[in-house]
Amino acid sequence: MLVLGIETSCDETGASVVEDGTRILSSTVASSLEFHKRYGGVVPEIATRYHVEVIDYAVRDALDSAGVRLADIGMVAVTKGPGLVGALLVGVSFAKALSYSIGVPLIGVNHLWAHLYSGLIGRPDIKFPFIGLVVSGGHTSLVLCSGIGKFKLLGQTRDDAVGEAFDKVAKVIGLGYPGGPAIEKAAQNGDPDAVRLKPPFLGDGSYDFSFSGLKTAVLYHTKGKSIGAKAAADIAASFQKVAVGSIVEKSVYACRSKCINTLIVGGGVSANGLLRSRLSAAGAENGIDVVFPEMRLSLDNGAMIASAGYLLHKKCPAKPGLGLTAEPGLEI
Repeated sequence: MLVLGIETSCDETGASVVEDGTRILSSTVASSLEFHKRYGGVVPEIATRYHVEVIDYAVRDALDSAGVRLADIGMVAVTKGPGLVGALLVGVSFAKALSYSIGVPLIGVNHLWAHLYSGLIGRPDIKFPFIGLVVSGGHTSLVLCSGIGKFKLLGQTRDDAVGEAFDKVAKVIGLGYPGGPAIEKAAQNGDPDAVRLKPPFLGDGSYDFSFSGLKTAVLYHTKGKSIGAKAAADIAASFQKVAVGSIVEKSVYACRSKCINTLIVGGGVSANGLLRSRLSAAGAENGIDVVFPEMRLSLDNGAMIASAGYLLHKKCPAKPGLGLTAEPGLEI
């Protein structure tokens, strides 16, 4: 089955054609990032208008790149949440109209599930259960996945998501937006032990995260100081070291406490090089298979939506229908 996946939860407009949930025939991503940089973050109205303008072109490009016609599509999968309500409505409305016009099933996909299931693409050897780690601008969560659509939340951030903390720290030290890539780049020239920062202690046995205190510590450290390039690099390296260390520690603890030796990581922050290397090393030391999606699948894209939609369809067949709606507050 050829599935057309559509993703519009934030500032990327993604469209992709995936065969049987595993073979990615095309993946088109159009981003409105450049329009948000001047504001230091995503502006919902701008993101929504951008989706309206480019979604038709993104879908056409995905079909053309895959070498297929719209008539070849057997199902449409679309992100239903969580995300920005206006952005989600553009994708959901477009997908509903498209599925209705060509008479194929439509399935709504949880964006967070898709991030984790993207780790299954090209890995038929992975079996359930596994521990899932979602790290992005809006979410930092550890979950136990025991099957398709079967998730149990173990822990999550009590305040800022890790990607949000990266953005805020980058703004404080003058690195601009988006903060994740900016901090990672600056940290390459910094000393990770230059600034003493400590992750919060949330109690023994906690799976939760907290990054707000770490961000505030950086704010107090820079208060009244002129931050040059070297100081910014040192702060970036020190912050990144502690933030990543907290994620690695909690993830390994979750795997060991639940006696599970597979960890799948998803979300935009999974593209961070230090996180990838530290988690992989910790996994090797503890007998844990740490799985990252391809780099192109780490950020928001339509391929992960199409693949997740296919898996959900196999478990519970989707049907044509116009009842689907956006769920901006959808949880995992």
